Amino acid sequence: MENYRKARTVEQPSLCPFPNLPSDTPEVRVKDGSKIRNLMRFALSRMEEKTASADHPGPHEGSEVSVGSGENLCRQIVFSGVGQSVAKAITCVEIMKRRVHGLHQHTKLVYRTVQEVWEPLEPEAGLDSLTVSRNVPSIWVLLSRDSLDKNQPGYQAPGSFDALWAQALKEEAATLKHGQRRKRGGTGAGRTEGAGRGKGPRKHLGRPGEPRKPLGHAGGGQD
Repeated sequence: MENYRKARTVEQPSLCPFPNLPSDTPEVRVKDGSKIRNLMRFALSRMEEKTASADHPGPHEGSEVSVGSGENLCRQIVFSGVGQSVAKAITCVEIMKRRVHGLHQHTKLVYRTVQEVWEPLEPEAGLDSLTVSRNVPSIWVLLSRDSLDKNQPGYQAPGSFDALWAQALKEEAATLKHGQRRKRGGTGAGRTEGAGRGKGPRKHLGRPGEPRKPLGHAGGGQD
């Protein structure tokens, strides 16, 4: 591909995988350059009563936000992200679940076709244009105040995320406690009974000021 340059990228349109949604359901399309602060300000204005206002911000640079005709609080909201923006879309979903409690979640993973058009650097060389198609993963997350179908794959009940983390923290604490107990109770490698006593030079137990006798000479004899 050293003789080609990327001319343009064409993304095939992707339809929302959640049918029969109300017309006022907002859809937040997270882009790679989107700012989470701006996205959450809009999303919370449609789902959180205390921040709802008539002058909520509209679409921001680097993101696309499509909303329904209603201006009241919504019962449902959709987040979507493609490629590198998938992780940012998941972050927005988790922030929303922390701020608005009791939300049911339905997640779908799909693939979107992206076509890249490559043009030759030297058209007079007789090279043709190339079109490369790639399947890029994308995520769609529906958050709803109302109950969703629990039998559908990708369903997550309210509070299940907190319960999962609570169980993980409990297991981690038990593992640390068990490790500390083994440290205190075990003798360790190479440790035997009586170890730890120093083998330094003997202390002189004579009277203060009395010269110390050299080692290896027995007392009591005369020359």
